[in-house]
Amino acid sequence: MLLGVIGCTMTMWAAGEQPNNPVASPGAVVTAGKARFTVLTPEMIRIQYSERSLFEDRATFAVVNRRLTVPQFTREEKDGYLYIKTSALTLKYKIGERISPTASKSATQSLTISMLLNGRTVLWFPGKEDELNLKGTTRTLDGQIGDNKRQELEKGLLSRAGWSVIDESPRTRRGDGSTTFAFDGQQDGIEWVAEPVDKDAVDWYFMGYGHQYKKALGDYIKIAGRQPMPPLYVLGYWYSKYQRYTSDEFMEIVNDVKRNQIPMDVMIFDMDWHTQGWTGWTWDRTAIPDPEGLIDWMHNNGLKVSLNLHPADGVDDDEDFFTELRNDMGLPESEKVVPWNLSDKKFYHNMFNRIIRARERQGVDFWWLDWQQNLTSKYVDGLGETFWCNHVFYNDMRLNRPDHRPLIFHRWGGLGSHRYPIGFSGDSFTTYGTLAWQPYFTATASNVCFGYWGHDLGGHQQTGDNDPEIYLRWMQYGVFTPIFRTHATNWPGIERRIWKYDNFPLLLETVKLRYALMPYIYNACRQAYDTGVSICRPLYYEWPEQNESYLYEDEYMFGDDILVAPVVKPSGADGKAMRKTWLPEGRWFDVCRNRVVEGNRAITDSYAQQEIPYFYRAGSVIVNNPPMLNLNTRPDRLIVKVVPGADGQTSLYEDEGDSEAYKNGEYTTTVMKHQGSTLTIEPRQGSFKGMPEQRAYTVEFIGSERPKSVAINGNECSNGVWNYDEQHQMVNIYVPATPCSKTIKIELK
Repeated sequence: MLLGVIGCTMTMWAAGEQPNNPVASPGAVVTAGKARFTVLTPEMIRIQYSERSLFEDRATFAVVNRRLTVPQFTREEKDGYLYIKTSALTLKYKIGERISPTASKSATQSLTISMLLNGRTVLWFPGKEDELNLKGTTRTLDGQIGDNKRQELEKGLLSRAGWSVIDESPRTRRGDGSTTFAFDGQQDGIEWVAEPVDKDAVDWYFMGYGHQYKKALGDYIKIAGRQPMPPLYVLGYWYSKYQRYTSDEFMEIVNDVKRNQIPMDVMIFDMDWHTQGWTGWTWDRTAIPDPEGLIDWMHNNGLKVSLNLHPADGVDDDEDFFTELRNDMGLPESEKVVPWNLSDKKFYHNMFNRIIRARERQGVDFWWLDWQQNLTSKYVDGLGETFWCNHVFYNDMRLNRPDHRPLIFHRWGGLGSHRYPIGFSGDSFTTYGTLAWQPYFTATASNVCFGYWGHDLGGHQQTGDNDPEIYLRWMQYGVFTPIFRTHATNWPGIERRIWKYDNFPLLLETVKLRYALMPYIYNACRQAYDTGVSICRPLYYEWPEQNESYLYEDEYMFGDDILVAPVVKPSGADGKAMRKTWLPEGRWFDVCRNRVVEGNRAITDSYAQQEIPYFYRAGSVIVNNPPMLNLNTRPDRLIVKVVPGADGQTSLYEDEGDSEAYKNGEYTTTVMKHQGSTLTIEPRQGSFKGMPEQRAYTVEFIGSERPKSVAINGNECSNGVWNYDEQHQMVNIYVPATPCSKTIKIELK
C-alpha cells in the first residue's frame, strides 16, 4: 500500500535524481586574490577566503553539490572594488582585504552584500548578528521540561531579516561542539571524512531570499542534498518502551495489539535485547532465547524490527565475535576491548562485516542509533560522533541492502543530517509544558530540512501516576507529526500500552486516524524530497508577512492543506480544554465543528477530550485510507474527502514504498480536480512495479447540502450508490472498481 497526495505545486523528477558534483561550474566562480566567490543562485553566493589561496572544492558535511545552472550575473572591478550583481544581490568586495568573521568598524568597507526586502535596502557584512533568525533544531531533547531547550536551538536557514549565512568554515563550531570536514575517498563505497585543505579558511554561503522561505529551502537541498523518502512502514504506529521484555512478553504485546484491532507496523527492541551494559552486541538469551525465531514471528505478524544501539564503549571480550574482530584489527591477545573508532576505515569494515551484518542476517530491519556519550571523536579532533555515525550507518544500509530504502533512527548531528532520516528527539519529561513546546520544535526543525523528528509520545520520564488525559493529548498531537511512536523509560509504573488505559477507545481513535491519513502523509514525504519543505512546517512559510504566523508557535501546517492546533493544556472542570487558534487568510473547514470558517482572525473554542482542533484548507481534496491494520497491503479502495469553500486539486502519489526506485521515476500520479460540486479523477500517469490496475473509491462531499441527484460519468446513480448523512452533512458516493486508466467524473446536482 503506498500512497500519498501531492499538492499542485509539487515538482516531479521523472528523469531521475541527478548525481552530486561538489565542483562548481567555472562560469559561476570569481576569484579576487585570496578571496573567491561562487554565484550559485541569484540569491545565494559562496564566499571563501584563504590566506594560502587554498579553496575547498570537495563536498563538505553540509554542502555536497555546487554544480548548478549558472545564474545571470555581472562582475566589475572599479576603484579597487569588485562588484558582483545578480537579479537579487549586489556584492561589493575591496580587493586584497582580509575577510574575517569578526565584526569591526572596517567590516562594511571590506565586504558587503545588499538586497531589497519589502521595498527597503538591507545591508549585510561579515560579523553582522542575525538577530531575527528563525532557528533550526538541536541535537536532543534529553531533559526537556517545558521550553527549557529553546536556548539550545541552533540557527537555521531562514530569518525575518531576509538573509542568513551557512558557515562551513573548518574552525566554526556546530551546536554539539564539532566542526565540518570534507569528504574525500571511500571505504566500501562510503564517502569518507577528510581534513580541510585550509583549516583557517573562511567558507560561507550567503542566502538572501528575503521572505521567500520555501524557495530558500528548495535551493538549499540543491546544494545540500535531498531529504530521502523513508520507507512507508516507518510512518505507521511504533510500539517502543525501555523495558526488559522477554520473547513471551513481546509476543503477548503483539497478540494484545491484534486482539484489540490496533494498527501497528514497527516493534522496537530497546537496549535490553543485549547482555548487561550500556553498550552491547550480543543477544541476552535468558530473555530472548531464539532471536531469529522471534524476529521471524514479528515479520510474520506484519511488523518490522529495530534494535537500540549505544555503541560508544566499543566491543568487550564477552561479546560475540570479539576474538575475530580483535584479530581483524591486529590487536594483541591481551586487549580486552576493541575501542569504538568509526573514523578508522579498517574498524568500520571489520566491525560491520563481523557484527552489524550478523544481526542484520538475523532479520533486524533498521538500527536505532542512540549515541549519548562523547560528542566529538577521540581520534579526529572536531569530528562529530553523532554526524559521522549517522553518515556511516545510513550509507552502509544503502549500499548493503539495496532492495530496501536506507533508514536509521538517530539524533541530529548538525547541517547535512537531513540526508540520513529519521530523527530520535530524546528523553523529555511528561508535562503539559513539554507537550506544548513540541509542535514549535518539530515545525522549526524544517528550517534546516530536518523533517522527520520522532518523539516519545506520552513523554519519556514522568512523576506520579499515569495520566490518561495527557497521554491522549500527546497521541492526538502525534497523529500530526512525522513519526508516530510511543515510548517511555523503564521507571516502575509507566505504562505505554494504550489498551491498558480507561480511555483506550479514544487512544485507539488516534491510531486509526493516523492510518486513515497515510496517503496524505506519504505525499508530504515525496514533497519534502522534491522541494525541501517538510511535512510539519511553520505558518510563516505560507504567510510570511502576517505577524501572527510567527506568534502562534503551537500551531503549524501539516502538509499543504491541514492546519493543526493541538490541545496542549489539561481540561477544566467541564471536561473541556480552551484553545485559541489563529486562522490565516482564506477559508478553512473546521473538522471538529463541521463547518467552513473565514480566516485572518483568531478563534477561541473549547474541546472535549475526543476532539482535535485541525482545519482543512477550503477546496482541498484529502485522500484517506479505509480502516486497515498495517501498511503491508495496498487497499483496493480509497476515501476521497472533497472539502467545500473553494475549488482546488491534488494528485495522488504512489510508489513501491520500500525501494529507491522512486528516485528514478518509478511512481504514479493521479490528478483529482474539485470544481464546484464536481470531482474529476483523471487517468493515472506513470508506472511502478506492483501498481494496481483498478481501484474503487468512496467519495465524501463534506459540509454539503443534500443534492437532488448524483451522476458518475454522466449516468445518474441510484440511492443504493449514494446516500446523505444528515448528522454530518455529508454526501457519500461509492464508485465501484474502475481501471486506473479511466476518467471518473462525479457530479452533485
